[in-house]
Amino acid sequence: MLLFPGLTALDLVGPQDLLAGLAPGSLHLVAETAGPVTSDTGLSLIATHTFETCPRDLDVLFVPGGDGTPAQMRNARLLAFLRDRAGRAAWVTSVCTGSLILGAAGLLRGYRATSHWCVRDAVLPLLGAEPVAERVVVDRNRMTGAGISAGLDLGLALAARLRGTAYARTAQLVAEYAPDPPFRAGTPAQAGPEVVRAADAILAELVAGSIAAARG
Repeated sequence: MLLFPGLTALDLVGPQDLLAGLAPGSLHLVAETAGPVTSDTGLSLIATHTFETCPRDLDVLFVPGGDGTPAQMRNARLLAFLRDRAGRAAWVTSVCTGSLILGAAGLLRGYRATSHWCVRDAVLPLLGAEPVAERVVVDRNRMTGAGISAGLDLGLALAARLRGTAYARTAQLVAEYAPDPPFRAGTPAQAGPEVVRAADAILAELVAGSIAAARG
């Protein structure tokens, strides 16, 4: 599981919680340098491995998104690491704008994929991917999740493929993942124009930066 400055912690922490039981002692948090990595809300996560010490052959390669996405779309060292490990990984996965980083590495060209709604339709096509408005999209060995909270859905979908439906259902129950949000505002269609405008203002810099990075 990749870490980088400015990632969204929940993109990673949700799937990590659901998948950790599948890989006791072999789930690696990887960054350019080992140690603390600060998320886009100031929460620090600890990278246990570097690109050099990460195992070469992986069952799962996972990339989160976050405000730091545009910088990582231009990070040649990180993109080279992803291309190398993806070539041998059984599953290449992402949540939120992590799919843009995979796309910048050339790993989604010709694949169906999703991302956060604010960039899905505008940026994925620039990277050769076909955007799909679903929470989790599977195309061959690529599995991409929509924005932030969809990481929980992706974690369960991936757990089911790795260990079976019964395992994934049990993990869901242990996590008490039974969404019943206090508001129906989780998609632009549900939220309505006024809330979408407020969200667009918050996300504008990420959208502009991602488009610029995708265009090179």
